[in-house]
Amino acid sequence: MRIKNVKNALEKIELSEYIIKDPFKNKGKFNKLFNNKNPINIEIGMGKGDFLIKSAIKYPNINFIGIEKYDNVIVRAVEKLESIKLDNLKLIKTDAQNIEDIFLNEINLIYLNFSDPWPKDRWAKRRLTSSNFLDKYESIFLKNKNIIMKTDNRKLFEFSIVSFVDKKYKINSISLDLSKDNEIDNIETEYEKKYKELGFPIYKIDVYK
Repeated sequence: MRIKNVKNALEKIELSEYIIKDPFKNKGKFNKLFNNKNPINIEIGMGKGDFLIKSAIKYPNINFIGIEKYDNVIVRAVEKLESIKLDNLKLIKTDAQNIEDIFLNEINLIYLNFSDPWPKDRWAKRRLTSSNFLDKYESIFLKNKNIIMKTDNRKLFEFSIVSFVDKKYKINSISLDLSKDNEIDNIETEYEKKYKELGFPIYKIDVYK
């Protein structure tokens, strides 16, 4: 997918009150950043922020942090937040590879929404549900480990199920076509809405251990 350049993207990001400028300094103490002891949920690869913003509005007693590495993508979330005041939402511009250097025993839930499938076999380690990344997530969870994933990519979904099971995760719920299941509390992402309109099935899995 080609990412369009956004004029003054970096400047807008740096000026946003939602951006955590130096996340590594907050490792293990993100609750202090939010000034409360509410649960912290993160979305890795947050895209343009629709899911994260809607979640923060719907659940004011949960803190949300979005992670996105591309300036021209995260800036879209920044633009949407210019007219919104949310005390329970923060954004971090970084690569997911850095996740274990940013958080330590403080995350309740990880959302993986429409992650890059990295389709070639030689790219498998780059997938956010690979053994490589699941190992990285181990140290960031507070107590129980909980990951919720949504994707339109069947092969990535199947790969992820195997990865979760191999790492001893248990399946809380699973859907092979989320639009047909009519999940009441489902919050759509930009991609999800697009693919549903095109008639593609949306796969979802909720795992824990």
